[in-house]
Parts: sequence; C-alpha cells; structure tokens
Amino acid sequence: MPTSDVPDVSVVVIVYNDEERLPRAVRSLLDQTLNNLEVIIADDCSTDGTERVARALEASDPRVRYVRLEQNSGGCSAPRNRGIEVARAPYIMFLDSDDELPRHACKSMLLVAEETGVDFVTGEVTRLFEETNTTGFWYPHLFTERRVVNGVAERPEYFFDHLSTNKLYRTAFIRDNALTFPEGIHYEDQLFSAQAFSLAESFAVVPWSVYTWRLAPESVSISSSRHKIQNVADRIGVARLIDAWFEENGRSELRAEKDYKFLRHDFRLYLGDLPFRGLDWIAEFAEVTNPYLDEISDETYARLSREERVCIHLLRTGRLEELRVAARQLGRPALAPRAVVEQDGVAYWGAVAPADEASRRELDIDEWHMRDQVLATGRLRHELTSLSLRGTVLHLEIRTYDPAGLIGEDTEASVKLAAHKKPLSVPLTLRPDGEGQYVSTAALDFQKVPVGKVGVATRRHPVVVLEQDGSRRTDILLAEHDQPEFRTTVVYHKFGVHHLTVRAEQKGAGRLEVLWRRSGVLRSLEPLGSYARKAKGRVGKVRKILVGNEGKATAYDAVSKLPRKRSLAVFEAMEGRGYADSPRYIYEELKRRNLPIDVIWVYSGDRSSFPKDVKLVKRGSFAYGRALARAAYWVDSHNLPYLYSKPKGTRYLQTWHGQTFKAMGFDVPSLRSASEIEKERFRAAVSRWDALVCPSAEFERTFVPAFEVSADLIRSGYPRNDVLVRWAEPAQQTRAASVRETLRIPADKKVLLYAPTFRDAGRRTGQSVRVDLEALAPHLSDEWVVVVRTHPYDRFEITPELGHFLRDGSTYADINDVMLVSDAVLTDYSSLMFDYANTGRPILLYTDDYEAYKGGDRGTYYDLEDIAPGPMLTTTEDLAAAVRDLEGVKERYARQYARFQEMFCSYETGHASKMVVDAFFEGGTDD
Repeated sequence: MPTSDVPDVSVVVIVYNDEERLPRAVRSLLDQTLNNLEVIIADDCSTDGTERVARALEASDPRVRYVRLEQNSGGCSAPRNRGIEVARAPYIMFLDSDDELPRHACKSMLLVAEETGVDFVTGEVTRLFEETNTTGFWYPHLFTERRVVNGVAERPEYFFDHLSTNKLYRTAFIRDNALTFPEGIHYEDQLFSAQAFSLAESFAVVPWSVYTWRLAPESVSISSSRHKIQNVADRIGVARLIDAWFEENGRSELRAEKDYKFLRHDFRLYLGDLPFRGLDWIAEFAEVTNPYLDEISDETYARLSREERVCIHLLRTGRLEELRVAARQLGRPALAPRAVVEQDGVAYWGAVAPADEASRRELDIDEWHMRDQVLATGRLRHELTSLSLRGTVLHLEIRTYDPAGLIGEDTEASVKLAAHKKPLSVPLTLRPDGEGQYVSTAALDFQKVPVGKVGVATRRHPVVVLEQDGSRRTDILLAEHDQPEFRTTVVYHKFGVHHLTVRAEQKGAGRLEVLWRRSGVLRSLEPLGSYARKAKGRVGKVRKILVGNEGKATAYDAVSKLPRKRSLAVFEAMEGRGYADSPRYIYEELKRRNLPIDVIWVYSGDRSSFPKDVKLVKRGSFAYGRALARAAYWVDSHNLPYLYSKPKGTRYLQTWHGQTFKAMGFDVPSLRSASEIEKERFRAAVSRWDALVCPSAEFERTFVPAFEVSADLIRSGYPRNDVLVRWAEPAQQTRAASVRETLRIPADKKVLLYAPTFRDAGRRTGQSVRVDLEALAPHLSDEWVVVVRTHPYDRFEITPELGHFLRDGSTYADINDVMLVSDAVLTDYSSLMFDYANTGRPILLYTDDYEAYKGGDRGTYYDLEDIAPGPMLTTTEDLAAAVRDLEGVKERYARQYARFQEMFCSYETGHASKMVVDAFFEGGTDD
C-alpha cells in the first residue's frame, strides 16, 4: 500500500504488444526500495494480450494504474506523453516494457534530487546482452563521480547522454516548460533530452546504475533497423529538429556540441555498418546524409578521430568503394589502410595523392607515424580473398597489406584456429605481390582442431600470427560480408559428431568465423546440462581430493618421506613466470663452476624465456610436488606455495624480489588483523627459509622483522644486480645492444624506461600507468623512445598511434634486459628504483597520486620526499622538462642520489652470485 495519497515518484511504463515482458518490468518497480510510488502502464493500443495482463497487474497492487491510447501511435512518444498528463507525483521517470529498473534506482535518485534541488538527476545505464548474459555500461566516462552541473554549457559532453529513461525529472520542470516527446518521428528521446539539458538550470549526475537496458538477441527495435535508409533519414530529421529548436529558443551556441555528439554517436553507428552494405545502398546513404554533413563546421570535424575524418571525407567526395575499406578501421587502430601515399614528406590515406586542400587536410595520416612503427604495434591488414571447403578442409587465400613495411624476410607467419583449448596452427608463406602486399594460402583441416572430450558449441575466428625476433602479434582475418556460407560435418571421435558453418561475421570488422554445433549423441546430452551442474559440486569434491590440492598434498607428503636426491635443486623465479631474478644468476654461477647439481626450473605459463637445455616442471603439477619433495635445495624469489612443507634435509634459499618501500609482512594491517590460523600459516611458510639474501642494511631493518625472519642472512647484495653494478663490461653492453635491436630502437634515440608499480586496488586495470604518454610524445619523441614495463600484476597495451614513441618491455622475463638498455628510468614507488640506483643513471619519479598511495591501507616505510634520488614529478610538462635536462637533474640530485645508494645499495659489489653460491651451496645437505 502507498504510504500517502500523493506518491513520491511516478514511473511511466510504455508498452505495445509485450504481454510476456511487461510483468517483469512492473515487478522491478513494485520491488523498489522506494515504496511510495505509482506505476503508470501506458498502453499504445496493443492488439495482443497486453491489456489483460496490465489490468491484472493493476488489480494486484493499488500503486499500478493502467491507461490505454485509443489508437496506436507507432512510436514511444504518445504513450509517454499520456503518462506525463496523468502522473500525480512531484517526480517522474520512464521505463520501457522490455527493460527494468535496479532495485534502489528510484530511492537513490529521489534522495539526490531532494538534496540538490536540481531539475533532473541522470545516472548510469547497464546494458544487458541477453544472448551472452554479459553487461556493459552506457558512456561510463560520463558517470565516474557524483556531481551537480549548472547548465549543459558547463559540461556539454552530456549531450551524449540522450536517453530519457535513465533520468528522474521534476514533474513541474517538464510541465512548466511544456516538454513533450515529439510524435510521429523516431529517436524522440534525442529531441526531448536535448531540450531538457538545454532548459535545465542544473542537473545532477550519479555514478551508479539506475536503468537496466535489456538487449535481446533478435531485437526488433528502431535502433536495430539501421539497414533501412528511412532509419538514416529519421536520424537526420531529429537532428534538424534539435537545430531548429536551438535556433528558435536562442540556444544556437550549443549547435556545435550537438553536432559533435551527432558525428561521434549517431553518424558513427552508420559508418561502422558500411563494410556490410552494398555500393548501391552506400550511394543512397550518401545522398541522404551529405546535405546535412555539409552544414557542419570544419572545426567540429577537426575534433574527430583521424579514422572518422577519413571515412567522412571519402563519403562526401563520392569515393564509396574506398569508404567501405576505410570503415573497417573504425575502432580498430591496428588495422592498416590498403595503401598509403606520400607527398612532400606527408603520408596520406589511399593510393592516390590528394589533389586539393580539403583532401590533404582530411586524409593526412602523418600522426599515425606508420613508418616509425615496429611489428608489435604497427598497422597491418589481412583480408580473405578466396575461400573454399573440400570435405573437412578449409582452403584460404589471404592478402596481407603492409604499407609501412613492418614485415621482414625473417618474419614467420601462421594462421590459427581454436575451438576448445589448444589451437590448430598452420604455417603461412608470405609471398610479395605488389608494393607493400603479400599473398599466402593455408589449409585448415577441421578434423585436426581439438574440441575436447565432449565437443563444443561455440563460435571462433581464425587469426593470423606473425613472429619476428621474439616479438609476436595476432591479427584478425577479414572476410567480405557477402561471402557464401560453407557447411560441413566432422566426426572427431566415436560420438563426436559436429556440424560446422563457415561464414563472414556480420558486425564489427567483419571477421571470418566458424561455428561448431554438436550433433547426435553429444547434442542429446545437452538437456542433461542442468543435471550435470547439480552433480558438479559432488564431482568437484571428489576431483579435489584426487587431483586438487588435497591430492597433491597427500602425494607430496608420501614422496617427501623418501631420502633426498643430494644433487637435485628446484629453482623458481617470479612464481614461475620466467628465467629471471636472482635465481637466474645463481644458476648461471653454478653452471660456470660446473658444480654437480642438477637443476629443475619451474614455469607457470610461457616457457620461451628459459634456455633450451634446462629441465622444466609446471608449477602446481604433481611433477612439481615430486621435484620439491626429492630436492636437496630450493631456490626461489617469492615464497613457494604454503602447501609444501619443507622436508627434513632440504635447504631453502630465499632471494626475495626487491627491497621494500611499501609495508610488507606483519607490517601490513590486513595480516596483523588476520586470524591466528592465517598468521601461523604465514609464519610457517617463512620458517622454511634457511637463508635469505640481503641487499642492504635498510632491508634488514624493514623486511627482516616484518617477516619475522629467523633464517641466516647472506649480506651479498642481490645476484640479479651484478649485471647492473657491472653494466659497463662488454658482456652487458652486448646484451643491451641486442635488446635495442630486438625492440627496433633507432640508433639516434635515447631510451627512457617507464616502470610503475601496481596499485593494490587496481590490479589488471592499467591504473598504474599514470603518465599521459600521448601528451608526452610530442615533447620527447624526436630524441627518446619510452620502453613501458608494467608490473606483472598490471597490464598495458600500446596503441599504434604511439608505436613510434613506445616499446613494450613486458616481453622480457628478466627486467635487467630493459634496465641495461635504458639511459634513465621513470618509476613511482616501485622497488625497481633501489636496483636501478646501482647503475648510477638518472631516476625520475612520477608521483601524482603520492598522497593517496602513502595513505593507503598498506602504508610505506619512508616518506618519499626524504629519500627520493630524483625529482618527484606530477605533470607532463615537468616530466618532459626533466627528461630534456637530465644532466641538470643529475647535478641537482647528486647528494640525494649518493645517500640513496648508501642506504639501499650498501651490500652491492657486483659479485653477489659468487658470494651466495659460496655461502649456501658449499655446506651441502644434512643427509
């Protein structure tokens, strides 16, 4: 029951012939945490059972009212306008019958509206893709924080928020301004929202989802009809209505911002569809759109991405076939043009040099720096030119476009297709065929594609893989939209019958795609999936006992009771991520001395960094447990898994992986406040250590007590730092030269290593990369290349626009490779700064979030201002100035740098590997 005669919020639910989904929408309103609301079902004269369903809902709850239009309007406007007429609440919202409101939407927005007194509140929209049950957000950058905007001119980017349904309006605001939805046109939201934004004295923004927009697999909405020219005309029509309204109401100054939104959102949707349209359709599209495009200013076009400007120019100049080619690049910066032409030292899109000023302005792609790219980040294009299916074998002919000359004679190519886990890989031979073009052929035998024991029902896309000097890239394979479909049946094993369909993807870039569908016995088993899911828990428990940690622990305990293998050592670095860190250099010292120790190295993923002659075991496997159980020596840099207690007679050398700026061990509040069981688990793991490598007295002062270390301390410095202390020796210089060559760093460029640490709350998000590298490029790219090396807990991808300026250093398992090649380092709070100080080269610190980092949950051992060996920088301009004046930086920070080295490099002599081997391996085992 309502709590008063007047509801707090009226929600208008518009519906037409949607009897099945209407109850779900209404239920999302009746379940709101705001109880005092009214639900107005505005029926656009439905002809199915909607009226019956709606009246039943009205009878079931006094908060529901049903109104019905006398005749169908054919759109959303009339029923919404009817809802506005009859609404009784001081605030109003709109909901479509196929969507829902999150449970707290009404209440949370009402509280903000009452607190701020704004004309309306707008919030984030969750887009729910029903086919995949995945979600995404509507323009999330608009909803990052709560704010009040005093008129849209203050924040014109909110024109992009043109939905009417994610807003709570003051009813008086709508009625006083005679705001109604325009009837008889589509995209009515856009005019209504543009008017609301323009008329509002203020509006509030909330950074949470207030609307769930459900997108059905086979949507029949207006917005999914972009293949109809009338749909295009409707978009243009509503844009003109907005322009006219601006003009009539003295808001012409907003036209440019609306035009920018139109180009970036509305028109951009059609551009992305052009690869899937025929030339006749595109010609008609040009006829409808070009008159309106001619009214938009050059200044507005200048704000678009280069890909968008190229497409629009080709459209406006009638180069329609080229337009279809260019449109595939939208949103895909790794995709190259088919050709690039140079004129007067400037690169232009296409094979024909531009003949007029407008073409030169719009087709200028010099900003892509295509000739300065490397294979890993440059632009390439692979197009399918011929396709045939013979039995189960798919025959491909591929044309590769390489206008920047990235592919070399030593480039290895293959095409890969995966269905289950391991992909089928077929080599390609790239044969030159014209300037910057290659042709290749491949035969993919579906019979050889692994599908697992129970087969697959999936969609996958073949990819082209290129490798060169340790660099690797994977690219999409484009198919023509009108390519014929092929079908075949494949029997993978006795019951593994699958039907396959090969076709061109009808969205995005238009990739070649392969669909697998189970058949026969496998298909008949699919309805048992629900039963299998119920049984999965029981099966999982059994599996855990047999092959999970419980089983591994049981097997480990049994093997660990056997005598040690006195010559066996297990080496692990960075939790198995590669051949690196101090264990690498200790191992190489063992080899140099030819000591009788058999070493097994641990890997967890990529094995490419390990020498070919080393024995490997996968981390976490049964073989891993057996090796640890039998080994006389354990050497690692991070702490071996808690699961494995140290057998009697085994000696454990802990090298650790860095000195400590942020709090560690029991100095971390979360561990201090953990349960006694967790604390004892941590202590037991550390108590396994027999020896700990120490790089400095500061390390002893901070790390050792924080971990409650009782192991012997080897005060040698880090073995991994030997090469940094002795960087000037020929061996290190040769190594640095090899890295420069592999990263394709020009001889006349200096190298800045950018190595930020991760943020505890932002792992895998890229948040550690706080430097605006795009803004930095114009300042430094003429003299410098930046090698970006993020922490393994984070991720970062170099865009082609910055490929001339940036290199990816994450491909090197051993960070010493990129430290040796650098002329200076840029970091923030990473322990890398302590290691890098051994080189004596400049250290720059980018610390724009220092207060937040220092005040975080973990805390730090030092005030960075007190120990910093170089400048603490917070802006792009200051960073660029410091890099250009490194000699001055060295002079100004010479005293601080020397003190830093004294604090954190005091045990480093360049002979740590020798000292550690002498101290740890000389005594042998206790057996």
